[in-house]
Order: sequence, then structure tokens, then C-alpha cells
Amino acid sequence: MERPDGDSGPASEPPSRSVSRESADPTPVSGAVEWLLVVALLAAPMAVVPGGDDAPTLVSLWGFVTLGGDGSGLGGYPVWAYFLDQPRPFATLPPSIRAWPLALGFHLLATGSATSGVALGREDRRVTGGVLVLGAAATLWVAAGLGVRFGVGTTAGWLTVLPVSALATLAVAVAAYGGDLRRIVTH
Repeated sequence: MERPDGDSGPASEPPSRSVSRESADPTPVSGAVEWLLVVALLAAPMAVVPGGDDAPTLVSLWGFVTLGGDGSGLGGYPVWAYFLDQPRPFATLPPSIRAWPLALGFHLLATGSATSGVALGREDRRVTGGVLVLGAAATLWVAAGLGVRFGVGTTAGWLTVLPVSALATLAVAVAAYGGDLRRIVTH
């Protein structure tokens, strides 16, 4: 810094002010790798449900995809059509199904947060990581509800539905944002 008299040299700022935020925190925003991981979670299935005739159904944030059900290859049913086709009001649906839009919302918020870090250089990584943890909980709730329905209320249902997205989301939250999440607890 330059002194007011024009001589260059160390300024008389307190030491705490001379350290910039970037040097104190080397990764203040998500990088390209974290961003790609968060975006990839939008494509991960919330659950893989085994079907009859060895044709599993992938339950994603966006809807259902049946793999090779009737020999035609792929079949799909978007989530908005599922909710619009329901004869029952939303409030009467099972709690795990009502958590589905919440899971989608958490994942979109995390994607938006990471995107703002990469594109604009402004992000609170604790928010991104925290929203990912909430997204993992919501997708686990959806997968658990599917497991109970497909297992007809027995514990066998928990083993027939694989909660892929919940595990993947939690893994990304811990691996990419774990240090930031620990700072929430320690500060």
C-alpha cells in the first residue's frame, strides 16, 4: 500500500485488515468440479425400484423411467404429470410423495448456489452444503416411502429400493462441502 505522503511501504493498518478474505479462505466459492458434482445430482435417480420381468424403474427428481418394461426399451412419466393426474388432493398423498417436490427444490437451490459461485464469484459454501444435506434427507424420505410401499410394509421393502440419490447427495455434501459444514458447528 502507499502511504499518504507518497512513499510506498507497509501501511499502518491493523494486521487483521491486511489479510484478504481470499488468502484466509483459499476456496471461497465452488469450483468447476464441485459445480459439476452438484449438477450431476440432478440426474441421479432418487431410487431404483425393481419391477416385474426384471425391468427396474428409476425414480428421479423429474419423474419415472422404466427400463425395458414391455420390450420397447424406455418408458417415462414426468413428475408434474404424476401430480396433475392425481385424483386426490396433494395433502392426502403419503408424506414421502409430498416430500418429492421438496427434494427437487433443495437440489435446484444447491445447483443455483453453486452456479452463482462459479459464474458470479459469490456463494456461501455452507449454504450450498447445508441445502445438499436437506436434499439428501428429502430424497431418502421419498426412497424410504417407496421401499415401504413396494415391501408391503415389511422390512423387506427397505432392501428392495436402493436410495441412490440420497447416498450420492450426502457423499457430495461431505466430500466437497464437509469443511464448510464443520465451520457451521464450530463457529
